[in-house]
Amino acid sequence: MSKIIKVKSGNRLEDISSYSRLVAVGDWIFVSNTAGRNPETREIPEDVTAQTEQVFANIEAALSAVGSGLGDVVSARVFIQTPADTPAVMEIFGNRFRGVDPALTVTCPPLGSTVYKVEIEVTAFRGAAHAETERLSTAR
Repeated sequence: MSKIIKVKSGNRLEDISSYSRLVAVGDWIFVSNTAGRNPETREIPEDVTAQTEQVFANIEAALSAVGSGLGDVVSARVFIQTPADTPAVMEIFGNRFRGVDPALTVTCPPLGSTVYKVEIEVTAFRGAAHAETERLSTAR
């Protein structure tokens, strides 16, 4: 049986709601929907760009805790509160994942609080960053 690792970030909502920031089952890594709250200051920037950068810092910290990184991400789901913020968020997303090219879902639902402008959830496979990759196209 695979070892299961559960990582908490210190966010009090993780304890209140009884969930983990990250759960790794063998080489599969599941990172919970992550907002842009700074874990040290507990503050969340008002600017969508700053929030998105903090989201990535939070995700990278969680992945790093289990010996992984953004290069291992195989799937991502991006939740953006305001549709007009989509280009700004996706530009940052594209810069972070250029060459990684995970499967992606982007949607604009209401989030748990209006203070959150963007949240991102990822699934990773440990070692994917160094795996042989074949790139195909369905374009004609």
